[in-house]
Amino acid sequence: MPTIGIFALQGDVREHARALEAAGCGAVPVRRPAELAAVDGLVLPGGESTTILKLARTFELLDPLRERIADGLPVYGSCAGMILLADRVDSGGSPLAETIGGLDIAVRRNAFGRQVDSFEEDVAVDGVDGGPVRAVFIRAPWVQELGPAARALGTTRAGQVVAVRQGALLATSFHPEMTGDGRVHAYFCRMVTETAR
Repeated sequence: MPTIGIFALQGDVREHARALEAAGCGAVPVRRPAELAAVDGLVLPGGESTTILKLARTFELLDPLRERIADGLPVYGSCAGMILLADRVDSGGSPLAETIGGLDIAVRRNAFGRQVDSFEEDVAVDGVDGGPVRAVFIRAPWVQELGPAARALGTTRAGQVVAVRQGALLATSFHPEMTGDGRVHAYFCRMVTETAR
């Protein structure tokens, strides 16, 4: 059984852990480089991307995480996690000096609006069987530009790309851990299992 770490510096860690365990993977919090080194995959949960970056630097996780991604570590980023994995970010006036990177995409932060503009929508996600996924969008980004290495997996009814994959990296604009539907986490568990072989 693969062990998936959850970047436990900010965000909904328990919800992701429950979804991963229900999908048959082990889930452990990651707050230190030694914990990062011991996992087979990693989830970057939602939260505030600037704060997560600052904390990652404080806990000396930023460079080790970049190295593990470059070495092929499977990583799933939801909401702020998508922003952190993106190579390019349109901050809409609020600065984000850097990202963790790895995904050849440009994202727009807070693309759907403020907290008060949060909404839910059903989104069909390629590779996730059983019909559309109920997607919860909270101050969510969307993908403005896909580089040649990245592939869109899901779009909103209005056509915004909100799920993407590039090799061992997966990202969604939305929060599947908030709905009780574990299919996105099961998809990521399969990715981790295949990579570990």
